[in-house]
Amino acid sequence: MKIGFCCKWIDNVDQIQGFKPKDSAKVLNTRVTTVRWLNEHKSEAEQRLWDLMVHNIQSIKLLVEKVGKLDESLRMVRIGSDILPCYTEPTWGYYWTRTDVRDYCAKHLGIVGDVARNHLVRLSFHPGQFCVLSSDSDSIIDRSIAEFEYHADLARWMGYGQSWHDHGFKINVHIAGKRGAKGIQDVLPRLSTEARNLITIENDETRHGLESSLELVKDVALVLDIHHHWVRTGEYIEPTDDRVKMVIDSWRGVRPTLHYSLSREDELRADVIRAVHVRPDLPSLLEVGYKKAKLRAHSDFMWNTACNDWALSFGKDFDIQVESKAKNLASFKLWDRAKELGL
Repeated sequence: MKIGFCCKWIDNVDQIQGFKPKDSAKVLNTRVTTVRWLNEHKSEAEQRLWDLMVHNIQSIKLLVEKVGKLDESLRMVRIGSDILPCYTEPTWGYYWTRTDVRDYCAKHLGIVGDVARNHLVRLSFHPGQFCVLSSDSDSIIDRSIAEFEYHADLARWMGYGQSWHDHGFKINVHIAGKRGAKGIQDVLPRLSTEARNLITIENDETRHGLESSLELVKDVALVLDIHHHWVRTGEYIEPTDDRVKMVIDSWRGVRPTLHYSLSREDELRADVIRAVHVRPDLPSLLEVGYKKAKLRAHSDFMWNTACNDWALSFGKDFDIQVESKAKNLASFKLWDRAKELGL
């Protein structure tokens, strides 16, 4: 079992509260720009994009190297989406078609992929909320495909996507749109081979839960988010559930990934929920006025021991991606609990 974190490395808890990271963490994290800045500084814009590309690719290389030195059970990380800023933006997207730029990406992202594979680091991407492949709007679908293919380009340069979820790599999205699972099925033929090899679909906590995802069980690999499922249904689904078996089978022999998060510590009253050895009860929370919109927000740390033990019970069949504000610090603490349990 691997236990991973998402997107950024932090050195201490102060960074959770918005304090600037120390220099040792800055070099491991990407930088961004905005379309507005580029438009207002056109004479400097291309150099700015080049500098960001160089820094960002180097930062994820250093991040993957650092993760590769951890215990093998912790060698898993989601890479953020902002490696190549404005890649799909109409005004500045041309920059990323330049031969010298693409040659640089191919060479140096290829090194990142080699480092990950040599050190058994499992990687993934998660395009943002505006990547809605099942939208009922043709223009949104077109933009969403472009955004998804941006991530597929990154993965391709890194040496992934040649086969079905090679080395466990995934590009994960939600169904999200009004057309549901049928919309995803209709879009799949429009994706590149690499994109089809790497796409995964995750259940969400609102419109498209686990049942919607399972409609795609023969089309794509599925990611089970157990917190989303709890927020949507109140159910603590168990590893022995037949639906979980269907998720596992959707990976076609590749070890699946499970997403795990908890409701925020500061959103929960101590008299209702802060007993760390008791799983929160959704109906009780709703009865006293809690809203699902609040409950789905991610905590800083994985503070509830009972829920942690439940999540770790999936470890026989799944790698676990921790989604939390404390990033690697939270995944380390969950791993400590796994060791206490002898897992």
